[in-house]
Amino acid sequence: MTEPDSQPDQQPDPEPASDGPPRRVLIAAVALAVAAVVAVLAVAATREAAPVPGPVAIAAAPAPQADSDACKALMAVLPDDLDDYHRAEAMAPAPASAAAWQNEPGSDLVVLRCGIGRPDDFSASAPLQAVDDVLWFRIPGVDRTTWVAVDRPVYVALTLPEGSGPTPIQLLSRAVAKAMPAVVPDPGPVR
Repeated sequence: MTEPDSQPDQQPDPEPASDGPPRRVLIAAVALAVAAVVAVLAVAATREAAPVPGPVAIAAAPAPQADSDACKALMAVLPDDLDDYHRAEAMAPAPASAAAWQNEPGSDLVVLRCGIGRPDDFSASAPLQAVDDVLWFRIPGVDRTTWVAVDRPVYVALTLPEGSGPTPIQLLSRAVAKAMPAVVPDPGPVR
């Protein structure tokens, strides 16, 4: 028996050696990089720049003792921050011995006024709330509450927007207690 001529198996010529990764890997890497850049630009374009806080208007209110030494002492120790609220620059003309804090531009203010007169409803039968050694008289309002410190040499009003939480009154109570000695409250007659 004769065997057929056998020829060695022919294999296709191998691809020439390349100096880098395969072409598909390069295309995928470039596509991924482009997608990442597009995503970053899209996020940056949709985010609004935070508005720059400007001066805030603090309404004038009668404060016959605003220029007292007690109010000057309080203004000197007021904190810059009340948790999420930050001290705001007052628009001129700003009332004497008044300060404001705001949690973001355009939002409701926390407002402190020192040296106001005794509240009309503050009588001997009025309930008081003690916060960090300061006695406060509450005056409810629409969307805000005003608290008046009644056991200091001058009255201090603190107006809080609805939902401000307890931190502002706690921190400001500490400032009031630090700046002014406690006195016996002097309520008006029972009505």
